[in-house]
Amino acid sequence: MKRTDVVYLLITNEAKTQVLMVKNENEAWTLPGGAVEAGETLQTAAIREAKEETGLDVDVFGVVAVNEFVHTEKMEHVVLLTFRAEIKGGRPEITRPEEILDIAWVDVKRADKLMPYYPEGISSIVAKGVEVAYFDEGEI
Repeated sequence: MKRTDVVYLLITNEAKTQVLMVKNENEAWTLPGGAVEAGETLQTAAIREAKEETGLDVDVFGVVAVNEFVHTEKMEHVVLLTFRAEIKGGRPEITRPEEILDIAWVDVKRADKLMPYYPEGISSIVAKGVEVAYFDEGEI
């Protein structure tokens, strides 16, 4: 069974009332993110995905959620890690219109409805502010 790691970024406004979301080509709203490519660390992938999907440069911090599922038809085990991130530069822009239809700041309660795969909701993750430290230990 193939394993695929996927990273997402939880980016909030300063008041923590809104999260940055992207509308994908399939009309679904999600957090910015995507699959980790060969040779990338989780952090590098998160930074790249933020830039590709939103045009923003970000700093990546700890893990705020881990989800996983097994796609039986594809024989694939998918692990999704959501990192807290903060904008450090750039401006929101759609750089891949074939993949991203829109970028928007969305109220955390609306984000709960748009992304039901976080059992307690994005609003709960934002409110609790709990994250697990992430360490990129480099190459060995």
